[in-house]
Amino acid sequence: MKIDFQHYCCIPEKDILEGFLKVHRNIFGTADDLTEKIHNKLNLLFTGACAEFKVIGYKIGYELTNEKFYSWLGGVHPEYRNLGIASTLMDIQHRYLKKEGYEAVQTKTLNKWRSMLILNIKSGFDIIETYIDSHGKLKIVLEKELSNEEKR
Repeated sequence: MKIDFQHYCCIPEKDILEGFLKVHRNIFGTADDLTEKIHNKLNLLFTGACAEFKVIGYKIGYELTNEKFYSWLGGVHPEYRNLGIASTLMDIQHRYLKKEGYEAVQTKTLNKWRSMLILNIKSGFDIIETYIDSHGKLKIVLEKELSNEEKR
């Protein structure tokens, strides 16, 4: 199976965006207000993995500051997991961010998403903070210096 990876530096065209949303719904159960939320973010970056002309994985992020990028959402369709797609998406995103001049990337996760937490730590992220969100869930904040990218 051939997997293609692509960046979109703005909201992708309707068919591609729907592919991102379909994978998101499959993983998280909903994508209710995601379309609205993406319109309020600065310097959006979509990174997608496609096989046989359909989106099978994605990462969406946006600029926090000129130096720091927030890797906001992402996942891989369950049928395509354990093929290295998530780590490849992350690597491609980080190489792009470094090339664009970002110094760090930040993300948040929940303890229940253990595979994502482990992937982040294996990929050079440090846990920098934890907090309880407005829904009473423990959030884990992770950050990675992109200058350390080649040192992994």
